[in-house]
Amino acid sequence: MKALILVDIQNDFTPTGNLPVPEGDLIVPVVNKLVAKFDKVIATQDWHPRNHKSFAANHENKNPGDLIQLNGIDQVLWPVHCVQDTKGAEFLDDLDTSRITKVFQKGMDAEVDSYSGFFDNDHKSATGLGDYLKEQGFKDLTIVGLALDYCVKFTALDAVNLGFNTKVVVDGTRAVNLNPGDDEKAIQEMKAAGIEIV
Repeated sequence: MKALILVDIQNDFTPTGNLPVPEGDLIVPVVNKLVAKFDKVIATQDWHPRNHKSFAANHENKNPGDLIQLNGIDQVLWPVHCVQDTKGAEFLDDLDTSRITKVFQKGMDAEVDSYSGFFDNDHKSATGLGDYLKEQGFKDLTIVGLALDYCVKFTALDAVNLGFNTKVVVDGTRAVNLNPGDDEKAIQEMKAAGIEIV
């Protein structure tokens, strides 16, 4: 049994969104082709409250890209994005959502960010995705989505740590690249952890 995980393919992560991922919208045709080939398609969705502490706007004299400590964890500050029940948090209109069987929302705790589809960044709270996949009998996961160097990477690393055979389809993802080369670093980090890059 193989599952396809769609990570955060949301309006705010497209070039015109609040947290633009260059060419983020260009992954949709690749993802739509893949959707038809899997037993199960599951999506994750960034779903932040407006007062989320990862937003630079919620800190005085801070800008997107600044690094702070948030409850003992390094936290990149981001533009306000994927706020619950806003257009920016919705999936892209041309994404084939017809075969998504379940959506796991993340980043709902204002005090901690949640890059991975499995856990908050402090690993104290789980989204339920890991238990769900195990209950359904899935062993093989293929991951696509946004963004390669953050939510895709951390979802894939948690997947492999939970014992899933994990692949990332690089054509089906794009990187933020806050620092040049973050995409390549993410790929090397995933390979080193035993994730297959296809």
